[in-house]
Amino acid sequence: MNEATIYPLFDKLYRDRNTQFLFLQIAGWLSLSLISFFSLTLWYNQQSFAYIAHTLLQSVLGVGVSWPLRSVFHYLWNKPLLWRLLLTVVSVLVCSVIWSALRIGAFLWMTNETDVWADFGGWLFGSIMIFLCWAAFYHGIKYYQLLQSEHEALLNFAAENKEEQLKRSRAETLAQEAQLKMLRYQLNPHFLFNTLNAISALVVGRSTANANTMIMQLSNFLRYSLENDPIKRVTLEQEVRALKLYLDIEKTRFADRLELEFDLDSAAQDAKVPSLLLQPLVENAIKYAIAPAEKGGKISVYSKLDGEDLIIEVTDSGPGIESDKPLMATGPGIGLKNTVDRLSAFYGDNYVFELRGPDAGGTTIFIRLPLEKQTAESNAELVLGR
Repeated sequence: MNEATIYPLFDKLYRDRNTQFLFLQIAGWLSLSLISFFSLTLWYNQQSFAYIAHTLLQSVLGVGVSWPLRSVFHYLWNKPLLWRLLLTVVSVLVCSVIWSALRIGAFLWMTNETDVWADFGGWLFGSIMIFLCWAAFYHGIKYYQLLQSEHEALLNFAAENKEEQLKRSRAETLAQEAQLKMLRYQLNPHFLFNTLNAISALVVGRSTANANTMIMQLSNFLRYSLENDPIKRVTLEQEVRALKLYLDIEKTRFADRLELEFDLDSAAQDAKVPSLLLQPLVENAIKYAIAPAEKGGKISVYSKLDGEDLIIEVTDSGPGIESDKPLMATGPGIGLKNTVDRLSAFYGDNYVFELRGPDAGGTTIFIRLPLEKQTAESNAELVLGR
């Protein structure tokens, strides 16, 4: 018999309860025949064919008598416990009496012995013990199968729940990525509109050289913007480099009216931040602090590490805000509000973004982010262009 034939048989035995019952019935009663043969037939020196045949026949009779017990116990399964116990005992006694009578009748017919009914009590006691074991095995197997079914149901529920959680997590991730891309791409048209207005003013004023320079600088900045994934973080060093591409454009526009200062902690240069985080903050400072002032003004960018956090401050020398208390920025324009929305999408509630008004005037945008440094593996991926 090949494996293709054997495996389906084992699979059916494992899954089909009717097949399991038949197999256990045959195996159990055959085992009883072997026990009876070695403990009784051989012990009493009864090796003739009639005695051996009776040992096998009584097991066959046992299969027939015990078979209806399965239906009885199945019917009693959902009954109250007291009724189940009482009717189970009654069923065991009835089957024991029937089996004992059949065994003795067959024994008398096959062996021609006569004085056997006097020992009916001994035969009945053995029958009761055997059927009590049969009932105990049946209920034990039934409870085991019930436990297995509940275990499989729990496993299936856990697997379905896990799959549902994975689907929900993937959907949330996709939604967050879409939100981040939307917020990041909102910056480009906003900034582009302001820059093109400045270029247009230069062209009208016939400052062709400055207009051409600004177009080239705009091209460099937009190329950098498009080449960076909006949902990934970059190092602070890369972010400052991108900011300087933007500031090259503004320096062409404002010339000596725009003064810049960078005070950057070298230990923070590998800290990771959302790409184009600083550009809308500096653009906001230029719009509200530098552009309205006849003599221009100064913008300072400061960074340092504070324990497990990264501190970034962008300060301008403009008129400042009315209140001297820290304010959560809803932003006077789309730039700051967009930045707050992006930080919320990236970090949840684990960040700080405040507008502060120093005593000396001006406005400071204060940001505190959880520290996440560029790893060696990430650096390798950047070098390889992956």
